[in-house]
Amino acid sequence: MADATPFVSLPEGAAIGIALERPQPTVVGATTFVWGARTFVMGIVNATPDSFSGDGLLAAAGPDGDQATAEPGSLAEAIAAQGAAMVLEGADLVDIGGESTRPGHRPIDADEERRRVLAGLAALHAARPELPISVDTRRAEVAEAAIAAGASMLNDVAAVTDPSDALLRVAAAHEVPVILMHDRAEARYRNVVAEVLVDLQRAIDRAVAAGVAWERCIVDPGIGFGKTADQNLAILHDLAVLRCLGRPVMLGMSRKSTIGRVLDLPAEERLEGTLATTALAIAAGVDIVRVHDVLANVRTARMADAIIRVPARETESRLR
Repeated sequence: MADATPFVSLPEGAAIGIALERPQPTVVGATTFVWGARTFVMGIVNATPDSFSGDGLLAAAGPDGDQATAEPGSLAEAIAAQGAAMVLEGADLVDIGGESTRPGHRPIDADEERRRVLAGLAALHAARPELPISVDTRRAEVAEAAIAAGASMLNDVAAVTDPSDALLRVAAAHEVPVILMHDRAEARYRNVVAEVLVDLQRAIDRAVAAGVAWERCIVDPGIGFGKTADQNLAILHDLAVLRCLGRPVMLGMSRKSTIGRVLDLPAEERLEGTLATTALAIAAGVDIVRVHDVLANVRTARMADAIIRVPARETESRLR
């Protein structure tokens, strides 16, 4: 019996619609990231007083912890010093954020976010001009200023939830890569893995419609954002399906509360749980891990890479 599926031709210039084995390399600042060659480690620099992980560079003043005591100069020095130390530990890129995204955090305005981030970002860029620096923000005006100060990548934490696409247009105008992170206002899903996949595909489509090159899009499933601990674990179990989007995948699992729930540990004692997720994520094909503890995660990634990313021809030669 003949195949009943009708034969059609692709429209001129259309892609084949089948995700390639590995995305093509992405240029971030002065660095070319060859996806699949190895796992890349992103160091987290929190210029906040209320980071969930306890590593915020701003000391809190007052009972509510919403006022920062650090002077701009000392904060900039702290950001630059932490970023440089992460490079020495093996970080491939650094992500700087000025607004906490922990549950129940106090929102800040754009002026305060810029005050926290820009001077330190500029100081780190001046000290390490070759270092790819990402800015973790949901505001287009902060992204614009960060690029002017030396950022070469945007980490869009509102890529799925912001209907304005303003930050995406900034990425497009400056031709910088953008990380599209998943989030929802409420943890309501019928099939969390499938719905995260669909939401991220829509975010990619919106980014491309806003002028961002498809090749400059990176996806992040947003562990801990609009998801319960069980939903986070379900996504981690099926991380490999994100590869069907055809884009590099970043995972931010470092010290997350899901680890705390599983192991019954506070944030400062979640290193081993983080390293377990790093190794398993690499086995699932994740390209970037975003972490607080750089050195330990670099070592874990190198070991996992030696096992997972070894070329098939080398494996075959060893078995002969």
